[in-house]
Amino acid sequence: MPNPSHAPAIAHSQPVSGPTADDSLPQRRLPQVEQLLQQPFLAGFIHALSRPLVTQAVRETLSELRQSEAFRQHGVAPEHIEALIAKRCQQQLRQRQTRVINATGTLVHTNLGRSPLSADLWDEVRDLNTGYNNLELDLATGKRGGRKGLIAPLLRCLTQAEDSLVVNNNAASLFLLLQEVAKGREVIVSRGEQIQIGGGFRIPDILALSGAKLVEVGTTNITTAKDYLDAITDQTALVLMVHKSNFAIRGFTESPDIGEVARALPEHVVLAVDQGSGLTTEEFAPDETSVRQYIKAGADLVCYSGDKLLGGPQSGIISGRSDLIKRLEKHPMMRTFRPSRIVYSLLERLLIHKLNKSPIGEGIAQRTLSNPAAMQARASQLMAALPGCFVPVPAQLVVGGGTLPDEFYPAPALECTDPRPAQQLLDALRELPVPVIATVRQQKVLLNMATLLQTEMDLLIAQLNELLLPASINATEES
Repeated sequence: MPNPSHAPAIAHSQPVSGPTADDSLPQRRLPQVEQLLQQPFLAGFIHALSRPLVTQAVRETLSELRQSEAFRQHGVAPEHIEALIAKRCQQQLRQRQTRVINATGTLVHTNLGRSPLSADLWDEVRDLNTGYNNLELDLATGKRGGRKGLIAPLLRCLTQAEDSLVVNNNAASLFLLLQEVAKGREVIVSRGEQIQIGGGFRIPDILALSGAKLVEVGTTNITTAKDYLDAITDQTALVLMVHKSNFAIRGFTESPDIGEVARALPEHVVLAVDQGSGLTTEEFAPDETSVRQYIKAGADLVCYSGDKLLGGPQSGIISGRSDLIKRLEKHPMMRTFRPSRIVYSLLERLLIHKLNKSPIGEGIAQRTLSNPAAMQARASQLMAALPGCFVPVPAQLVVGGGTLPDEFYPAPALECTDPRPAQQLLDALRELPVPVIATVRQQKVLLNMATLLQTEMDLLIAQLNELLLPASINATEES
């Protein structure tokens, strides 16, 4: 069976133009589509891409050949047709979801799926999701129930919030909150917090789409509690504080104490925080305000991601006052934003493990930063397995994913001694059966040990053994 993680090998065991065709001679007639689909070199592609997609690739290739001047004048060799079709299929195969090895040093890498889930956590919910479950069934009464299961009480223990709900992602959390609480009314936001995150998600744009009216206060670097309070009118629905997820402002800056703002707000104004990162009990970011700290300080609602520091599946969570959460749950858009049973089950089990202080409940950032010796051990393992291929160098890791933009942590890295140009080697790593995603520093390819998983080390070594040229061989060839 073909390996589903990469392109199948291209075989040329049979001619494509009939039993008497000579593969070395150009043919002036193109083979039929069905005839090509029966050839062994396409079997792996059909398994990996589906027969309809491969059929489309064959038809498009034949159409381009038929219209080419070179074919009209000279014909085409059967092996050239195979190569063109295989190349098109390979290009499609590279677009498919596939496993990669992260050697970038960015733990929560948005392009690489953010936080990798614990294999033990995944195994725990496998049977629950491959069969039927009680997603919306109250087992006590036999009647229809809610979707949240234990998530709300578990989050109450973790954050001290009265209630919580889960949606697809944190952007959905914020949009739902604005639609329900502030549509047609004013929302006060500091000028220094009108951020843009990846994909063009801009706070002012989201406010406009939700039907809320943006009221700017303060300046880029300084916003005080008085700025918020002076901007309040009878039309003010919400004060929104937003986490600076992907940048930092240094120097002459000032931000208000959220408790001071909460205590001074009139009763009709809701205080909401887009906390973003999902920091709860993690210990590596003492300067980051946790969800619990915001709740304790008086925030009415806090939005955050379930798949960043928390370490769960992609999701957005809103925690806070029970009356406001119930309003959000009844909003017509909630059905649009609610996640699947896979997300609910993974998040529920993760929270149980987190509250029990089990390693399964730790996100990738906590697991990595609490065990620096494991990073060094991976470096030693690679250097011992592939002597002469690497030079150890100091590097840094970042948490990433729009979490801690100004925090860098030490991490070991290995610099490849391979003589090929850095970009060429970087491309070759991405072309491996299981692609390896690395970085370049000073024209040298680096493998950062922070983001390698121990379970993939044997595979990584096997792949690099076929690809990399050790420094000792380089020196011999040069002499």
